[in-house]
Amino acid sequence: MSTAAPQPLWQPDEARIAAARVTRFQSWAAAHHGAPAEGGYEALHQWSVRDLEAFWQAVVEWFDIRFSTPYERVLGDRSMPGARWFPGATLNYAEHALRTAADRPDEPALVCVDETHEQRPVSWSELRRQVGSLAAELRALGVRPGDRVSGYLPNIPQAVVALLASAAVGAVWTSCAPDFGARSVLDRFQQVEPVVLFTVDGYRYGGKEHDRRDTVAELRAELPSLRAVVHIPLLGTEAPEGALEWAALTAADTEPVFAQVPFDHPLWVLYSSGTTGLPKAIVQSQGGILVEHFKQLGLHCDLGPEDRFFWYTSTGWMMWNFLVSGLLTGTTVILYDGSPGYPDTGAQWAVAEKTGATLFGTSAAYVMACRKAGVHPGRDHDLSRIQCVATTGSPLPPDGFRWLHDEVREDLWIASVSGGTDVCSCFAGAVPTLPVHIGELQAPGLGTDLQSWDPQGKPLIGEVGELVVTNPMPSMPIHFWNDPDGSRYHDSYFDTYPGVWRHGDWITITDRGSVIIHGRSDSTLNRGGVRMGSADIYEAVERLPEIRESLVIGIEQPDGGYWMPLFVHLAPGAVLDDDLRTKIKQTIREACSPRHVPDEIIEAPGVPHTLTGKRIEVPVKRLLQGAPLDKAVNPGSVDNLELLEFYADLAARRRA
Repeated sequence: MSTAAPQPLWQPDEARIAAARVTRFQSWAAAHHGAPAEGGYEALHQWSVRDLEAFWQAVVEWFDIRFSTPYERVLGDRSMPGARWFPGATLNYAEHALRTAADRPDEPALVCVDETHEQRPVSWSELRRQVGSLAAELRALGVRPGDRVSGYLPNIPQAVVALLASAAVGAVWTSCAPDFGARSVLDRFQQVEPVVLFTVDGYRYGGKEHDRRDTVAELRAELPSLRAVVHIPLLGTEAPEGALEWAALTAADTEPVFAQVPFDHPLWVLYSSGTTGLPKAIVQSQGGILVEHFKQLGLHCDLGPEDRFFWYTSTGWMMWNFLVSGLLTGTTVILYDGSPGYPDTGAQWAVAEKTGATLFGTSAAYVMACRKAGVHPGRDHDLSRIQCVATTGSPLPPDGFRWLHDEVREDLWIASVSGGTDVCSCFAGAVPTLPVHIGELQAPGLGTDLQSWDPQGKPLIGEVGELVVTNPMPSMPIHFWNDPDGSRYHDSYFDTYPGVWRHGDWITITDRGSVIIHGRSDSTLNRGGVRMGSADIYEAVERLPEIRESLVIGIEQPDGGYWMPLFVHLAPGAVLDDDLRTKIKQTIREACSPRHVPDEIIEAPGVPHTLTGKRIEVPVKRLLQGAPLDKAVNPGSVDNLELLEFYADLAARRRA
């Protein structure tokens, strides 16, 4: 399907294209590694997936990634799963993250902000000193390469220090945000059996203090593998009995010692949302994350030493790990600890202004909340330093693009990105040298052979298909924890198309090479063979001022029929009467498809989410198909279990 190219919302000018790091990289790679000198990003991307080894060798050399033992070749085995990158090489992630300290010791590596919006900088030299001190103390506690070190921490500098010190030792980092309840944390940490737990006594959120000492006591009791607990008194309380004090462990002036570990040595464990069982414990490697994040942050996000990188996130989301990796490019990383909407919906814009952020990352949901709340960031704040606003978590609706363009700045690079915890990176999204079209991600990432496939494995252009990646990426998991034969890993991504990563999203690749995300393929709306992602419905329905949020489910019926209810969480004062029902149906009919007008529109007290903010569609579908609540969802993975009881009760009434 080919259509006339629409006018872009934003187009980088020639000066910006020339100055972009990806442009300079292409010229250098053309001279040294056979990359195309002409043809811009499209030609560079084609080369990067056609000659995978030359591309990744170029990335390693361009970013001066230092191996203490050289690699035998770039890709020892390219099979998926099981690709082996840079065999023979040894290195250390933390060593690269801290090397800017040698050139700019007194400049800020971190700028820490809480709900008071007061800024507390941490210099490169101070960050390096604390990491050196803590790494030495971890070794003194008996922590060795491969041991797991855990953090029950908010987005504070101590979390960054603990991650980097763990990596320096060769230990494996894993973290949860302190708003996770004990069961949710134990579902994660009990799988990996940490030997050290870093924890706060509580946290501040939405203007209130939340005491977590009872939860910490439960974690200590239920994690018998722990040899040490480190207390960080965020609320000023005394350390519990037997706990070590953070201040004492980070007081020494100790030069860091960086364990030189194999390229595929585990760096950290991330977790899937775990909505239908125990979260998958996803293990990624020191070297794989290092090269992938250099590429993603240095080329796609165009970050360097002059930049300030702010992404609203928590330590329970992969975007926190991605944010910390901003240090690799010498960028100042902004850590915000608090509610995204306190004291008002526009709070994140105030933080971006005060900290001088040049790249501001947030969720699509936050952008749409600002739009609904009538926030005017460009009018009310000086955002002139922001070069790019990036969004993830869910597809940014077309109205979100328009709102950012109109309300922040017309000359604004808007990067809707899509990836996953599974690779701790992006499959598609930001490219500083390409135009931005409304509702579209700019392009697949370099080195990522992203395609849209039909059920038979045939590539599609201009049609909805499964998101697949046909060649390995360095940050793909090296394995799942406690998956000795690799079967759980294989079945998660490779059971549909053997040897090809299937991610579980519906996408369209346009004939211009841009990407449209339609939502999860396992919750796809498929009426009479016409497929539509749930995101398309949400984008249309949530434009209506009466709708705060919505949830659409498509359910195959035993008699061959198809039932598609739409649940709506109404804005204050709105009433779901016949007029509003008609309005919703008309909106879907015109904006999406007459075939996807819901069978019923049902008022709900709210929409349930995972702990990282994603709408829970598949568990609600299972409830409506008759599964009991304890079989349909892992209770510890949900932000509000009482909401799911509403859907379970509805399902029971329908069956009766």
